[in-house]
Amino acid sequence: MLTGGRTRPGHDGLRVETPLAAVPAALSAPLRFEARRIVELCQRPHSLADLAAALKAPLGVVRVIVGDLLTDGHLRIEEQPDVLSIDLIERIRDRVRAL
Repeated sequence: MLTGGRTRPGHDGLRVETPLAAVPAALSAPLRFEARRIVELCQRPHSLADLAAALKAPLGVVRVIVGDLLTDGHLRIEEQPDVLSIDLIERIRDRVRAL
């Protein structure tokens, strides 16, 4: 229901560690439910795994909603490091376990 029955995101390349941030105008956009919450959380960068854990929603569902928000210009992908730090890997692992 949250994704309109879609199982694939409209935006490719979204990994669990992908850092996302909301664009300034996104808070005034007419978004509903989980999309609104994602924009609120992304006022500072969050990974896809962080968002799924915060929403207590399956990663695949959050990936589709985030893909829509990226396509609509409400979110942007922050610079992704070439090498992930141990701290980031452990945080992602913990967030995925929480799901």
